Amino acid sequence: MRETKSTCPYCGVGCGVIIESQGDQITGVRGDPDHPANFGRLCSKGSTLHLTASATVTRQTRLLQPMQRAVRGEAPAVVGWDTALDNAAGKFAQVIRDHGPDAVGFYVSGQLLTEDYYVFNKLAKGLVGTNNIDTNSRLCMSSAVAGYKQTLGADAPPACYDDLKHAECLFIVGSNTAWAHPILFRRIEDAKAANPALKIVVADPRRTDTVEIADLFLPIQPGTDVMLFHGMLHLMLWEGWTDTAYIAARTNGFDALKATVRDCTPDTVAQVCGIPKEDLLAAARMFATSPATLSLYCQGLNQSSSGTAKNAALINLHLATGQIGKPGAGPFSLTGQPNAMGGREVGGLANLLSAHRDLANPDHRAEVAALWGVPSVPEKPGKTAVEMFQAAADGEIRALWIACTNPAQSMPDQATVRRALERAEFVVVQEAFATTATCAFADLLLPATTWGEKEGTVTNSERRISRVRPAVAAPGEARNDWSIAVAFAHRLERQLGRSFTLFPYENAESVWNEHRESTRGRDLDITGLSYAMLETAGPQQWPLKEGERTGRVRLYEDGVFPTPDGRARFVDTPYKPVAEAREARFPFSLNTGRLRDQWHGMSRTGTVGKLFGHVAEPMVQMNAQDMARRQIAEGDLVHLTSKRGSILLPARASTEIGLSQAFVAMHWGEEYLSGCSSTGVRLAGINALTTPAYCPTSKQPELKHTPVKILKAELPWSLLAMAWLPAGDALTAQRALQPLMALFPFATCVPFASNAQGEEERSGVLFRAAAHDAPDAALVDKIEALLGLQTADTLRYADHRRGQRRAARLVRRADGSAGLEAFLLGGDTSAEAWIATLLREELPAQSYGRLLLSPGARAPVAVQSRGKPVCACFNVTDRAIEAELVRCTGSPDERLAALQGALKCGTNCGSCVPELKRMIRVTPAEAMAETL
Repeated sequence: MRETKSTCPYCGVGCGVIIESQGDQITGVRGDPDHPANFGRLCSKGSTLHLTASATVTRQTRLLQPMQRAVRGEAPAVVGWDTALDNAAGKFAQVIRDHGPDAVGFYVSGQLLTEDYYVFNKLAKGLVGTNNIDTNSRLCMSSAVAGYKQTLGADAPPACYDDLKHAECLFIVGSNTAWAHPILFRRIEDAKAANPALKIVVADPRRTDTVEIADLFLPIQPGTDVMLFHGMLHLMLWEGWTDTAYIAARTNGFDALKATVRDCTPDTVAQVCGIPKEDLLAAARMFATSPATLSLYCQGLNQSSSGTAKNAALINLHLATGQIGKPGAGPFSLTGQPNAMGGREVGGLANLLSAHRDLANPDHRAEVAALWGVPSVPEKPGKTAVEMFQAAADGEIRALWIACTNPAQSMPDQATVRRALERAEFVVVQEAFATTATCAFADLLLPATTWGEKEGTVTNSERRISRVRPAVAAPGEARNDWSIAVAFAHRLERQLGRSFTLFPYENAESVWNEHRESTRGRDLDITGLSYAMLETAGPQQWPLKEGERTGRVRLYEDGVFPTPDGRARFVDTPYKPVAEAREARFPFSLNTGRLRDQWHGMSRTGTVGKLFGHVAEPMVQMNAQDMARRQIAEGDLVHLTSKRGSILLPARASTEIGLSQAFVAMHWGEEYLSGCSSTGVRLAGINALTTPAYCPTSKQPELKHTPVKILKAELPWSLLAMAWLPAGDALTAQRALQPLMALFPFATCVPFASNAQGEEERSGVLFRAAAHDAPDAALVDKIEALLGLQTADTLRYADHRRGQRRAARLVRRADGSAGLEAFLLGGDTSAEAWIATLLREELPAQSYGRLLLSPGARAPVAVQSRGKPVCACFNVTDRAIEAELVRCTGSPDERLAALQGALKCGTNCGSCVPELKRMIRVTPAEAMAETL
């Protein structure tokens, strides 16, 4: 067995991993105890990475050869690399000659390595001569970039993870850290345990798992963050809690901001934000009077039409109180993707240039042109993400190159995005997984390497650069992203008549060395860093200049900022409401965000059935009172409708959600959630609804707020089918079922796995649908066939007149018992609860036989479910936890320790610990004692 050090490809914490491999197979993964980001810990997603790289997953989901479509909508055919790249270069050259360089666009990803990013940036701006290159980091971090630059002068997070140990107050806003950055949350838990006096304030419209650790929770109304921060500053000024000496010596612009916040009185803030004045005062006091206050924030601030203003307003609080440039203090933006920071470093956004240079600065353009050996870098600003797809939909951009991202799932306003992909003359998708929604729109598909196969570097949230090393060879004909871009660039150079190459790279290190040189003299100077140092000394923070041996832990300790006069700048940011306000026609505020065990579009995590245990299927979460007013019962299908589209989802009551609010996870695209409207329009997941409105400064879209109406759906005919399938066939069956989803008004198709503790995981597929009337029998036949229900030993019942259909297949197990292997319920699905439990939990089924075909919700023989999985690592369910809690007494911490000792839940990755704490909180020891 070989061991290879690398990093996790999920959130921006940048956890180190040790990959275990044998031959050409990754066999295991564990946290790297030497990596300073995680010290050996991994979350539920990271600890299952090896399962996503298995041979069966690779065979069923990976793009392994270049493929080209002769006709859109048809299946692509395999082509050789030379043919694929020649065709791509020829088409791009034709578009550039006929329509100019701005008729092409590149849309890349925060999951690319820094070396990949650098080559694409140079390809677009240096060779093609267009600034039309943007990244999905635009959807993630661009407001944080703009906020840092406006206030501190550079896109440089000043704090570090170690500051959690030194902070006396944590201000967490717009971030469900417990789910989005679970390993960092483990460090927050450690800091609280080591220092019980640490005060934690959480501001969020939802009562998320992060709130479980809070001393003060501020359930603000969506989009009111700027008003909250201004109200806090108003009180700080009133109470004399600002650091007047720091303001005078280190900043500019405070007087203008003071005039703005004068009107943000406690009464005004309480009314706008929906929080008590007393809580506003408490938050301001904790923030300002603490010896060290550290802010943590993410998409709740960034994904907003006021994203830059929100970031700047929060940083204003740090400058006003001197809470920056010292241990435990500072505004710390949590990066959403594993290498969004690296992309920002190389200028991989439409308005940036290499090494934090600005496109609008002529001196910066000249510096980059000289470095690259080109006459000039284009001056015209490029199209950002939303603008790029709008331009393609309008016919302005005619060729698109999409790398390592899935805009047909992740971009807002999917109707426009799909119109863009359909109208573009040529679409290249460079991707590791053939299963993403965007692949269906590609004229040319290029297979790329992914985690465990790539070599290069990434930069995490605390400016720490880590080496990424390949553990196994690339499968099939997949190539590294940077090498694909270089091979294309060489061909394009010839097509455009260039006599020498701008891309003389032999390996990833040679690319990185050029990037390193571009940082000389910049705020992120890494001229003292090398691959060799990263090998011997481990991950390093920037800046690390030539001659230095270590990077800088935190920035601005000397009070000098990278601005022309060395002073930080207060930004006068008037409060503005959300881009689209709730109204009578659309009375709900729809929020989108992450699930605990899933990542982005789930092209990787969606291959692991056990990661669907915590949240098994798409749903919309609502406040129970809102559901009751609208006579919506638990599990009822509802129409979610915005000004851009409508989708169907089952409703679930949630104590996290405030009145007139709703939440749907960002992950549910058409790969898992689909259907067809009455007019024949395919419904493309959650982003069929979201608004393309964006922050005017950062151009980041407002994915965190969309006004919607929610109406109960009347779809009387329903279908549920579940089946265990061989591991090598389950994902293939899921893909084959996806086209059938569009034949129903509502359908979902997801993997699942056994939640039987201690047993080997099995692979299953769940298909659910609803319609106005029973569909044609041939359609149900197809579903049955794909789920193994068209066999001779399948029990079946059909009443076509009433639209009723049921099928079940029992198999003999090794222990002699009979188990339910697959079933389908059509029409009357009320037996779902007990039949699905029989199958999912692999309970003995020999006593049921043809009773499985009986209608009705009541089981003929009692069926006891193990419950819903809470701990993904050890398959511990809520019912097992509740039963054990009856025996646990003492303080909450003692009860948690007893629970962990008995069931092991929360002892591995720790992602479920906040939920365990909530279960302990809502079930007091005294109430338990009475039930004994």
